Amino acid sequence: MHINPQDLQNNLDRLEDIEKASLRLVVQAIYDYRREAAIIFSAEGDQVSDIGEDITREALDRLSMPRIYQRLFGKVDYKRACYLFHPDFSVKQALFVDSKAEHVSGEATATLQITQLSMTVRQIRTGVAVAIPGRLPTILTLNNEQFLTTTMFVKYAYNNQADMNILEHITIAAVPNGMLQDRYNPNELDTIWRAGRNAPSLGEEFRVRLSFKLLERKARWRVQRIPMDPHPFVWNE
Repeated sequence: MHINPQDLQNNLDRLEDIEKASLRLVVQAIYDYRREAAIIFSAEGDQVSDIGEDITREALDRLSMPRIYQRLFGKVDYKRACYLFHPDFSVKQALFVDSKAEHVSGEATATLQITQLSMTVRQIRTGVAVAIPGRLPTILTLNNEQFLTTTMFVKYAYNNQADMNILEHITIAAVPNGMLQDRYNPNELDTIWRAGRNAPSLGEEFRVRLSFKLLERKARWRVQRIPMDPHPFVWNE
């Protein structure tokens, strides 16, 4: 059975299952590539942000996926139109995977741009309640075909030792689709967000930080941490 993404508005548990399966794919790709990722981090002289983007793309391209030849647009490192297959159904998906490398001191959050979200960001900023709609649609329409928007974030946490960047661990988070708004961010007090690193006075675009801890409180499986080899990875259920 091939399902219409619109029907997921009436079956949010199925939507959660789709995002969980998608997270497993991304986690497996990054896990399989973790040895190479550590070597690249210590050897490359590029900006760490560029290194993280390259690793994410290379890891996902190596694993591959059932692609649909539709071009996706957006400020995201890795984007693919693809099929997601489940034993009981299939669905067309617009998969967006963004990544960032940051010192371990900033490992608790991931900074996202509003253009990378399909949720509305509801939070308190400087004592004022705000609600900023994400600029990704919950369902993307391309050439009269509908694709479920699915967003993942990969955070590479590193340390500096002897002028080298040592990759400590990788955190991967499944950012909820906007159809799950009431489950994950119903109001400004019940939120998964922290204030982002942008300066409105300088005209900088709105950013927000996803709190891994707050997201885990809602659903532990949405945040997975991959240790470096030889330490084993255990799925966070």
